Amino acid sequence: MTILLLLCLFAFFAGFIDSIVGGGGLILIPALLILRPDLDLTTVLGTNKGAAVWGTLTATLQYSRTVGIPWRVMLPAAVTGFIFSGLGAFAVTKVDNDFLRPFIIVLLVGVAIYTFFKKDFGSLHAPSVSENKQRLVGILAGATLGFYDGFFGPGTGSFLIFVFIGLIGFGFLAASASAKIINFATNVSAVLLFAFTGHIAYALALPMALCVAAGAFLGSRTAVLRGSSFVRVLFLVVVTGVILRLSYDTFSR
Repeated sequence: MTILLLLCLFAFFAGFIDSIVGGGGLILIPALLILRPDLDLTTVLGTNKGAAVWGTLTATLQYSRTVGIPWRVMLPAAVTGFIFSGLGAFAVTKVDNDFLRPFIIVLLVGVAIYTFFKKDFGSLHAPSVSENKQRLVGILAGATLGFYDGFFGPGTGSFLIFVFIGLIGFGFLAASASAKIINFATNVSAVLLFAFTGHIAYALALPMALCVAAGAFLGSRTAVLRGSSFVRVLFLVVVTGVILRLSYDTFSR
């Protein structure tokens, strides 16, 4: 019971962070690995997704009520993300993904440096391209980052936010809200795969899902109230966390 309570506490914080800038897996996956060492890695990943999907759903619903989400842009992107996330998850069963780690670290360092020094990056919501071009960017992002999320995963939300700001001109808040649409689709795709293969510990995933959803509810409300400047700071913190985690996993072997 104590272990489950601790996992639920971690799930709440994971939902809070993930609803704003992504990166909830940085909290919940290590917690599962440490507190439930009897679970194999695939079941840990499946249980994490089984809980996380309810956080992304909650955040998506919250943002849809308070932030102007361009649904005609994001729905095609979400469908593409759903399909390609499944393809990525299938690919990882055939190909080792360790070769990606150093490359992703370099990309994330570049994202962090650019965001840190370009102070006005994402400060204003001012889409700079037509809706058709926004839709094309969304579909391409859904395909590439959906596949990446299924194949590898860490930093997907951060990359989506960066793309929506850099290529479309969204503000941080709108970019975060839009990223949640694709995150939800890729999470559903992953959950279906893990459920089909029997790699979700439902006794853990269900109570954790309630806590993730509660954290996501509070996190998305906080993001809306605090605005893009708050999201920008948290974005940099989470990107730094992903870099440190990937660096540890890569160079401690």
